[in-house]
Amino acid sequence: MMDWKACAALFPGQGSQVVGMGADFARRFPLARQTFEQADDILGYSLSKICWNGPSEELDQTAVTQPALYVCSLVIWRVLKDLLPSAKPAWLAGHSLGEFSALAAAEAFGFAAGLRLVEARGRYMQMAGERNPGAMAAILALEIAQVESLCAAVSAESGKIVVLANDNCPGQAVVSGDSDAVDELIKRAAAAGARRAVKLAVSVAAHSPLMDSASDGFREVLARASFSPPNAPVVGNVTAQPLVNAADIVTELDQQLTQSVRWTDSMRAMIDAGAETFIEIGAGNVLSGLIRRIDRSKRRISLNSVEALEAFLESQA
Repeated sequence: MMDWKACAALFPGQGSQVVGMGADFARRFPLARQTFEQADDILGYSLSKICWNGPSEELDQTAVTQPALYVCSLVIWRVLKDLLPSAKPAWLAGHSLGEFSALAAAEAFGFAAGLRLVEARGRYMQMAGERNPGAMAAILALEIAQVESLCAAVSAESGKIVVLANDNCPGQAVVSGDSDAVDELIKRAAAAGARRAVKLAVSVAAHSPLMDSASDGFREVLARASFSPPNAPVVGNVTAQPLVNAADIVTELDQQLTQSVRWTDSMRAMIDAGAETFIEIGAGNVLSGLIRRIDRSKRRISLNSVEALEAFLESQA
């Protein structure tokens, strides 16, 4: 049986999306189907059809990807809670966009309110990317301090922005910024001994100052929203500390667009507090892989399909 007092729930972000996500839940559970229908009504278009049938080019548009991942995670979370009311993780966290899923799961806001926030975030980020196109790159097998040093050097010498966007796990960083600066960073990272340094298939320079215009627009949306204290600690991306009240949440969601995702520190904070099991709730299993790199002694469970969920429920019977 699961010891929920030593369990953390994780919610994935952009990059985990895949055509077909959530379709098996909608076929199997009326609650899942109703949640997708609710999302379609709120958004005014058939997000469910894009999630289930694609095309991938449409699903991969930032303005669509973000609501899709949020809805898919909350579909699985709602079904889990319906079938296993005792499911009460001691901590929650979400990677970038996934932080909204974590906050909704912790009842800091309702499903509909969270979806409206996510829709606005994705839309503003896509607009910022069109206005100031940028790039992101994955850097493998360098220390975070090395990556930050390379970013500072390239920015200082070129006058163009490149920053650490994600500290995902030991040996895996993501940088973000001006495309030319990212290209130069890739060259220097390779020369410094990176096992791999490669551009990602995105045109939005997330978690960098190139998102300033998105942050400006989204800040107005945040100012109109209402938040409640989470019913369990949600560890923030920016601070790697629990968000305990509405003011913490507003500050976190505002800063998150332009600041680095401190995922390694966030996971270690939960491990230090006693987390032994990490349950990934949503599409894919990216976060489970990162936990393995951070601390392979911890148990990892991915609830990304009906089959996986039913196997987990069987283990709790």
